[in-house]
Amino acid sequence: METVVFNTRGTCARTITFERDEDNRIHNIRFEGGCNGNLKAISKLCEGMTGEEISAKLLGNLCGTKGTSCADQLAKAVTQRA
Repeated sequence: METVVFNTRGTCARTITFERDEDNRIHNIRFEGGCNGNLKAISKLCEGMTGEEISAKLLGNLCGTKGTSCADQLAKAVTQRA
C-alpha cells in the first residue's frame, strides 16, 4: 500500500492522509483539521472506493464561497499521482 499525504488548499482541513492499494482503492482516510464529524463521515463513506469513484461523487462540491471544500480536496487528492 502507498501512503499519500495531501496538503489542502482553501479549506479548514490542512492535510488529508490515506492509503492507496494496488487496485487504486482508498483506505484509512484521515483529515487534519476541519469539521471533525463531517470529515469522519466522508472517510467512512469513501472507505474502499476507487479514486475514480470518490472523484466522480465529490469533485466540485463547494463549501460556501471558498471555491472548494474538504470533499473537493479529497477528490483531487485521490486522483493525483506522484
